[in-house]
Amino acid sequence: MRKDITVAATVRDTRGKGPARRLRVAGQIPAVLYGSGGSDIAVAVSPKEVNKILHSNTGHNTIFNLAVAGGENAPVMVIDWLHDPIKDTLLHIDLKRIDLAKRLKVKVPVHLEGEAYGVKTEGGLMDVVNREIEVECLPDDIPEHFTYDVTSMRLNQTVRASDIALKEGMLLLSPEDLVVCHVTVIRESV
Repeated sequence: MRKDITVAATVRDTRGKGPARRLRVAGQIPAVLYGSGGSDIAVAVSPKEVNKILHSNTGHNTIFNLAVAGGENAPVMVIDWLHDPIKDTLLHIDLKRIDLAKRLKVKVPVHLEGEAYGVKTEGGLMDVVNREIEVECLPDDIPEHFTYDVTSMRLNQTVRASDIALKEGMLLLSPEDLVVCHVTVIRESV
């Protein structure tokens, strides 16, 4: 999903562990910009701005503008990121240029609504197996999430990826028989 957000970036001349540490102490993080016919560029960005994007409703599927100082201004998407396991701070990100006219593959979350009949009255248990499905669509058509109403699900019924309603122009890339959730019987332990 495209947002009207612009993140400022500066070109990095140095690479390695020492310069990356000094960059983080200065309040920036290292990043790499690549893809869509352009050359790879090592840049530095603000971790606060990137964290806002990653923790938004659209998360890593957010398409935003990256304004490189003295250079290009291109729509990009966060492809990969690295967090410090102890401090939970952002350490590094990979950004990919997005061609708004080309279709891309993205994983979109599936939100389940309601309480299943099989859970409510038949004593079953809702088991969520996969929380997202992969689709192919134009960058401007990426949904925030898919919603599926589970209130009519009975015991031993399953929701598969093919049951999720896609918008026109979207192509399901996940296997059609991929289980999103199912209502199962609770077994007693012996």
